[in-house]
Amino acid sequence: QVQLAESGGGLVQAGGSLRLSCAASGRTFNLYKMGWFRRPLGKEREFVATINWSGDSTEEYADSVKGRFTISRDDAKNTVYLQMNSLKPEDTGVYFCAGKPDSSGRYSWGVYDYWGQGTQVTVSS
Repeated sequence: QVQLAESGGGLVQAGGSLRLSCAASGRTFNLYKMGWFRRPLGKEREFVATINWSGDSTEEYADSVKGRFTISRDDAKNTVYLQMNSLKPEDTGVYFCAGKPDSSGRYSWGVYDYWGQGTQVTVSS
């Protein structure tokens, strides 16, 4: 099993920044693709960004966050990050880290095997 734990959420004013962290433990050799998803209040979970767990650090982003968010990883710390800049009120939601053992369907939250508990991000206007 793989355990994922997010941290770094909070309340920030529009235009501000936050950095989320996702620490992985357990059978991390099972991981291939890591993703960040978010669930706005009253809405479905949606894709935010992905990165490979190891090797090639190809990054992919939802159109709504391109140019504002950056996904990265620290191999030594088994941690994936989401740097969020120029935050907007519509970025408000619970942010989840997720992992899966392959790259198929990586934009779909339903195919990820491992999930963190989520961290709340609130952007005030």
